[in-house]
Amino acid sequence: MNLSRRRLLGGVAAGVGTIGLHAAGLSSGIARADPRFTGDPFRLGVASGDPHPDGVVLWTRIAPDPLALDGLGGLPDQSVDVEWEIAHDEGFAQVAQRGTVPAVPELGHSVHVEVVGLDPGRAYFYRFRSGGEISPVGRTRTAPEPTSAEGGVAFAFASCQCWYDGFYTAYRHMAAEDLDFVVHLGDYLYEGGVGPTGGVRGLELDASFQRETYTLAEYRNRHALTRLDADLQAAHQAFPWILTWDDHEVENNWAADIAQIDSDGFPDADPVAFRARKAAAVQAYYEHLPLRLPQRPEGSAARMYRRLAFGRVLDLHVLDSRSHRDDQVCGDGTKAGCDAERSDPARTMLGAEQEAWLLDGAARSGATWNVLANQTLVAQVDQDPDPEVLSSGLDMWDGYTAARDRLLTGLYESGASNPVVLTGDIHRSVVADLKLDFDDEESPIVATEFAGTSISSGRDGTAMDQVGYDWMTPGVNPHLKWHNAQRGYTVMTLDSGELRAEYRVLSRVTTAGAPVETAAAFVVEPGRPGARSV
Repeated sequence: MNLSRRRLLGGVAAGVGTIGLHAAGLSSGIARADPRFTGDPFRLGVASGDPHPDGVVLWTRIAPDPLALDGLGGLPDQSVDVEWEIAHDEGFAQVAQRGTVPAVPELGHSVHVEVVGLDPGRAYFYRFRSGGEISPVGRTRTAPEPTSAEGGVAFAFASCQCWYDGFYTAYRHMAAEDLDFVVHLGDYLYEGGVGPTGGVRGLELDASFQRETYTLAEYRNRHALTRLDADLQAAHQAFPWILTWDDHEVENNWAADIAQIDSDGFPDADPVAFRARKAAAVQAYYEHLPLRLPQRPEGSAARMYRRLAFGRVLDLHVLDSRSHRDDQVCGDGTKAGCDAERSDPARTMLGAEQEAWLLDGAARSGATWNVLANQTLVAQVDQDPDPEVLSSGLDMWDGYTAARDRLLTGLYESGASNPVVLTGDIHRSVVADLKLDFDDEESPIVATEFAGTSISSGRDGTAMDQVGYDWMTPGVNPHLKWHNAQRGYTVMTLDSGELRAEYRVLSRVTTAGAPVETAAAFVVEPGRPGARSV
């Protein structure tokens, strides 16, 4: 496939649909009801997300030329109608609902349809139509009845999919799993330059992809490049997704309205300039993913934290540990010292409002499992084997130790039911006991943390990490149960009697088609925090 620049063709129309579009102040004008496209308008696929017991959000983006350099996807500045339908069967003989939404260029010609009135706990099939073209068929599933305590829940979680570091073979394997939904913990794309040959992909790209991403058009095209991957599209078509961001959707290690230390001469360290960059990034993020209207950004801000319930089995607390945090101390690297700065009780990772929302919601939860969809590692990790030196990752919760203490103490003292933390970011898998005091072996275990590796970031990994020393060196981090640095994803199955985590890994991602295997499995039992290897 030639992914270099394509010319914008005149006379082509498409559109954007989203619930609440006009109320949000976006003017679509008169939508073209029967547009004609010069190419397939559904090249970026379809997706669904944020399942509720009575509905889901359905997504697509109309883009016959997804990488047009102006960021408009090969369309003029004009709205069109997009039809949608959702059915009980894949052949659409039993249509449950259908409708038409106006599609506007202000949101990149993306469509977000929030369907309500569906039956709980069942599968549905959906598709779109515009200009005589029909999209691929997606499969989705609603959440169970709120009072349902029967059956179980199965989902996968993933993070960190650097397009130019490796192929998304893991998503092809994930699409074949039997899952209710997928949780993505961040780094859906990477903002850095791709390079003239597209990294390991070996595809010729326009020069605009070879530099850092700053503008709305550039972020749109980086998302489009990511979404053109067939394996990623397959996983989106197979299940509804629940997503939150980390840093690379905007810039490495950003914190609230504070940019990373400027390293390339662009004035993004200036708060005004950085907010403009972030506004472009978060708008493009919303435009390309199945998110509901409450997650649509206003300027550079969006409320990404939210809670989804799956019967009486699971309450999923989706966190945003980027938008409300204090700046990292001592820069944002991994280093020894800085103990006074990182333990300042005034420092926050989640912000006061989100922190209170989380602890209150977990305390009130009536579900068996309270699962936190979190970005960076909560567990204390000494990254230096010298017992006299404590080296901490200052972008992780190790850089916000008072905030971590408030989180774990709050969960423990409130009696929150069986808290479990899911984590991305670190390009490796880690299983850890989360303790009130990590330096005291007798301290109570509050929760279990399952950190998952990357889909492709970091290129081919190995079972044992090669970054200086193994985190599992005896006596250094005794609360860590397991560690692996291969690429892959994690499958979680849980019911009222057990939570099980299975770590799927691939031998390589720098070439496509690697097989998948299960490297390890762990279980947690209700009322007994801490993971047990099976």
